[in-house]
Amino acid sequence: MVKAVVLGAAGGIGQPLSLLLKTNPAVTQLSLFDIVNTPGVAADLSHIATPAKVEGFLPNDDGLKKALTGADVVVIPAGVPRKPGMTRDDLFKINAGIVRDLAVGIAASAPKAFVLVISNPVNSTVPIVTEVFKKAGVYDPKRIFGVTTLDVVRASTFVAEKLGDLSKASSVVVPVVGGHSGVTIVPLLSQSSHPLPSSLGKDELAALIKRVQFGGDEVVQAKAGAGSATLSMAYAGAEFAMKIISALTGQSGVVAPTFVSLASDPSGGDAIKKEIGRDLEYFSANVELGPEGVKKILPLGNITPEEASLVAAAVPELATNIEKGANFILTPAQAPEKAKV
Repeated sequence: MVKAVVLGAAGGIGQPLSLLLKTNPAVTQLSLFDIVNTPGVAADLSHIATPAKVEGFLPNDDGLKKALTGADVVVIPAGVPRKPGMTRDDLFKINAGIVRDLAVGIAASAPKAFVLVISNPVNSTVPIVTEVFKKAGVYDPKRIFGVTTLDVVRASTFVAEKLGDLSKASSVVVPVVGGHSGVTIVPLLSQSSHPLPSSLGKDELAALIKRVQFGGDEVVQAKAGAGSATLSMAYAGAEFAMKIISALTGQSGVVAPTFVSLASDPSGGDAIKKEIGRDLEYFSANVELGPEGVKKILPLGNITPEEASLVAAAVPELATNIEKGANFILTPAQAPEKAKV
């Protein structure tokens, strides 16, 4: 018996994500919230022959509260998509207020739910949710996650392409650590479950790393202003949500990459801080999940000197992103005007 909630369910990510969650037999209730169209999306999904009862809510008549009450898992894809020429800093100015207002609602109506943040820029929006929860007195670092699964999905796909066999894509596992934007995305290709061809040159390797880091730009440009990475993000978000649900319902040994507070596992978090040489509050790494959320943060392990250089380049950018998100709540005078959700 799992109630899943999608906030931003009528959008480009929200609709396919909601569809994928509806197909999960462990989900028995699926609540959808957005500023428009959710009753129609819910009616459409409700015709699919799977167990989940689907309801759609709008902001009027306490819709957010009704959607969230009793939630086990809350996924947040709400916000505007990135357009050509738009940086994640531009995104922050719009999406930060949306995430803040939704976080206030979650803290009030579903404080024990697992919160899965998709809204970009994740490196900053996760700290926003954290600070809102702290202010409300309901913060549990084990239950707030930044969804970085798309980076792993991309890395797996791109490595399979280099191997010349896309049929292997679903079985290729490449750890991706750091954060979820640009240079903060660090694919540990040396730890790929399927080693890259020895013939791959240094320039080709650098191009592969850059493609993983900036894969979102590739999609934005290809869509020519018509959107960003919505379908692949929905797939990745559903993959992570399904792992959370598996752990929540008692499956052991569930491991997934995610951007989390290092305080969620002090021992594992301290090991990561030692590996990266800085006292960051958040980092994306492989995490073992359990019924209470974060069970164990796994170390980076053996990485090459080149990968260590990528981590070193990621850390200062991550620190800036994290501080920006936290300050949005801690110093609201610096924040943009209140957003509508």
